Amino acid sequence: MSRLKKMKAEAKRNAYAAKKEKEGRSVINWIFGSLIALGVLYAIYTIIILS
Repeated sequence: MSRLKKMKAEAKRNAYAAKKEKEGRSVINWIFGSLIALGVLYAIYTIIILS
């Protein structure tokens, strides 16, 4: 394989890895956001039940 093809393949692989990392971070942020929201809802629910 020529040097140019190797460089193109590596650049493509790096771009794909960066894209997947960005998508992964987005998923993690959604998961943590959902957990926090559920925690707040649970806290409100328990306060209402105990009142």
